[in-house]
Amino acid sequence: MTESSNRLPITFVLITLVLDAIGIGLILPVMPDLIRDIEGVDVSQAAVWGGILMTSFAVMQFLCGPLIGNLSDRFGRRPVLLISLATMALDYVVMALAGSIWLLLAARIVGGVTASTQATASAFLADISPPEKKAARFGMVGASFGIGFVIGPLIGGFLGELGPRAPFWAAAALATANLVFGWLVLPETVTDRIRRPFQWRRANPLGAFREMGRLPGVRPLFLLFFLYEFAMFIYPAIWAYFTQYRFGWSAGTIGISLAMFGIGVAAVQGGLIRVILRVLGERNTVWYGLIYNFFAFLAIGFIDNSMAILLLTPMIALGAVVTPAVLGIMSKAAGDDQQGELQGAISSTRSVAMILSPLVMTQIFAWFSGAGAAVDMPGAPFALAAAMMIVCGFAFVARRPAGAPA
Repeated sequence: MTESSNRLPITFVLITLVLDAIGIGLILPVMPDLIRDIEGVDVSQAAVWGGILMTSFAVMQFLCGPLIGNLSDRFGRRPVLLISLATMALDYVVMALAGSIWLLLAARIVGGVTASTQATASAFLADISPPEKKAARFGMVGASFGIGFVIGPLIGGFLGELGPRAPFWAAAALATANLVFGWLVLPETVTDRIRRPFQWRRANPLGAFREMGRLPGVRPLFLLFFLYEFAMFIYPAIWAYFTQYRFGWSAGTIGISLAMFGIGVAAVQGGLIRVILRVLGERNTVWYGLIYNFFAFLAIGFIDNSMAILLLTPMIALGAVVTPAVLGIMSKAAGDDQQGELQGAISSTRSVAMILSPLVMTQIFAWFSGAGAAVDMPGAPFALAAAMMIVCGFAFVARRPAGAPA
């Protein structure tokens, strides 16, 4: 394929990745209203169901990412991507029409499978890219997800003002339009020369965990990374329920606040992190991020002024420097021949945090809010997240620096 002929297929792949991320962020502002509409429960109980729905989505992404990628090696990138898009469009229609929580749960499970296409999309880009352009195009994958995470809450919040089901109809229309676009422009890049048989052992998502034990120098950092990701996932897990319960925010305001947070994180990790690392170094950057997030979580949990929280939202992102700094330290601690194992273990650790955090955070929110709560403290999950920053600090102190005796 020539460079000019690659443009439309690359555009399609990037739009697909944006839609994957939009599908995650789109539903966040409207989920409290949708679950309450279906189940007839208060915000606290809706949060519990929201955690279950989010966890089911994350579990399927975790399980099916390697599976979908291996299927594309056997049957080709084109059919896997197009079938995923068609299923995604149908899944949004089901969610728009869902009249029971169980149908909504089934739709979220299917949605997690169809959103597991990053491996296939990355493989397609690798197929058509010369070696000198692979890294830049892989960077476009991350940028596409970032754009989707900002756009999703905005669309969901804006259309949510028309009703909790409106965003799903819009998402179905976008997925269908992109499906038609892909059908017209997407070529097949898997030839008989590179096609390989499907093997279940290659599709095992748990393989990376076996390698963690071989990296003793970074075990405390894995604990830090898991707890930090667990704590930071509090924003997509309970933000919509928390702000609606405490401040009475509408779907539109929730969407704007989530988009502001996403833009802040993108600005910090896309540019400001370089300045912070140059000034503080990796070690002190980790300490700065943990301390900043500790106070940010406490502020959110206990400030009851709506405007103050809205103004604070983009500033929260100034603490989003821990992950890049920790990953840099971990990469240096591992040997050159262990980098692949390390990245696989990191990816699996993040996935497990994304699976467990919604269940825990929404349950704590339900315990400390609503009519049956012994103590009305809806900010309790943020207090837990602040405590996790302290534990992360202890894990960071316990690490063995590179070169230190075992």
